[in-house]
Amino acid sequence: MRRENRGQNFKNESKHDKILLYSAIGVSILALIVFALFMYSKGINDEVKNSTMSLGKMASIVENKAQENINNDMQNTESASSEIGKTVEESKSEMESQEKSSNNNTNSVNNDKKTENIELNNEVNNSKNDFSNSNMTNLAKNEENKEKENKQDEDAKKELSFQKPVEGEICKEYAKDNLVYSATLNEWTTHMGIDIRADKTTVVKAAEDGIVKSIKNDPRYGLTIVIEHANNFETVYSNLLTSEFVVEGEKVEKGQSIGTIGNTAVFEIADEPHLHFEILKDSMPEDPNIYIKE
Repeated sequence: MRRENRGQNFKNESKHDKILLYSAIGVSILALIVFALFMYSKGINDEVKNSTMSLGKMASIVENKAQENINNDMQNTESASSEIGKTVEESKSEMESQEKSSNNNTNSVNNDKKTENIELNNEVNNSKNDFSNSNMTNLAKNEENKEKENKQDEDAKKELSFQKPVEGEICKEYAKDNLVYSATLNEWTTHMGIDIRADKTTVVKAAEDGIVKSIKNDPRYGLTIVIEHANNFETVYSNLLTSEFVVEGEKVEKGQSIGTIGNTAVFEIADEPHLHFEILKDSMPEDPNIYIKE
């Protein structure tokens, strides 16, 4: 029985000790909270004091600035008053100097205008002279061109009179629109010139005045000389043996020796020796019989 009472007393004491411990912890925590609140309120009071001091400084700075502006305005007012207070004599002298300057500027402008007018007149005179010289040059060129045109017209109006390039019988006629028999080709073909029978080495002569356009070996008609004439005419001399009397670009006269008859035309090699002769007008073949005059 005593043991049970002792155990019960021990339990009661343990509970009492725990209550005291918890109470002490609670009081400590509350004390800490109170202390923290006190420190926080003190910090707020310090900030409010600092802000109040800053506002005071700002007010002082604004007041000082306003005073400076007032002082500057007073100085500007005094300066303006001193400017207004200039004497009448000073104003007159300034006006006179301005008038003199204006007169000088006017004289300078007038002088510049005179100079410009003189230069303009000189330019006009030079232009007139250039125009006159240009007209003279153009007139001279026009006269030159007229002379050339007249010469060309005279050449164009010149009536050409072709002669037979070699004496002999015509053994094959011109045949553009009909056919003639070719012994070499053994067929009937066209023939764009006339064949004049003559012995080998017979001298061939220019049918009219002109310039030697070309000397060539034609694959069909052998050694060939072509001469240019006025009015876009050309004469063709083929089946030649030689062309020793002329060179390309040479100016020849009517009746001048240009070559000798041969037998070099492949298309007519079966024929007897002859001169194959053509006349072209604007590069188109024409019947030589129409133009040859005995």
